[in-house]
Amino acid sequence: MPPIASITRRAALALAATLALTPAARAEDVTLKVGIMGGEDETVWAAVAEQAKPLGLVIETVIFNDYTQPNEALANKEIDANAFQHGPYLEAQIAAHGYALEPAFDTAIFPIGLYSRKYDSLEALPDGALIGVPNDPSNGGRALKVLEQLGLIKLNPEAGILATVIDVAENPRGFDLRELDAGVVGRAIDDLDAAVVNTDWAAKAGLLDARIAEESGENNPYMNFLAIRSEDKDAAWVALLQQAFQSAPVKEAYLSAYKGAAVPAW
Repeated sequence: MPPIASITRRAALALAATLALTPAARAEDVTLKVGIMGGEDETVWAAVAEQAKPLGLVIETVIFNDYTQPNEALANKEIDANAFQHGPYLEAQIAAHGYALEPAFDTAIFPIGLYSRKYDSLEALPDGALIGVPNDPSNGGRALKVLEQLGLIKLNPEAGILATVIDVAENPRGFDLRELDAGVVGRAIDDLDAAVVNTDWAAKAGLLDARIAEESGENNPYMNFLAIRSEDKDAAWVALLQQAFQSAPVKEAYLSAYKGAAVPAW
């Protein structure tokens, strides 16, 4: 798989090459089915659809409630694109399933943090605390990296960004790291001492006021993007969709819908 940075540059070049296409120049509108997760993204994509209309794109969103479904649907040509994931997750999906998918352009980053309704600081966490982490390879590895950044555990250096709990090399305070579905871990907070949760799920679970620490934003590889089939990488609609998406009204929709839980990429 090509480096994500080079893919993003390629998409930018494609955008520059196709911006000359105006509504008057097109023969007919292009209808695109885009897979997204339900919730705030529905508001975001309503704004995208409005921006896309003058460019000759008709956006139909397809709502998913399971992270494993959108890439399968995209690979099977049930949808034309999806927008819900970051690079490590897509790379893990490609390794597992052989999907011919790739990023087209960046959308937003969703920071991840440590949340607790029982304790208001890292220092207050007791030895042996029960800490929830996502159970999928990419988000689970990211969560463990956060715990390592915070000095709570140490990971085997060879584990990389897809580390799992078996890669915990040092756990001096004996934390009980409980793996749960990414969509469940935030909602289970009352049964845990703390949990590492993505901000979008934390917002859904009403947890944003319970954050006690968060990951470093420097050199963060977890930028989300719109994914497409590799065979469509040079399609004119990709650049037009980027123009519609990376616009001021869509940025406003992100900030309003997510209330700071998502940071737009442009």
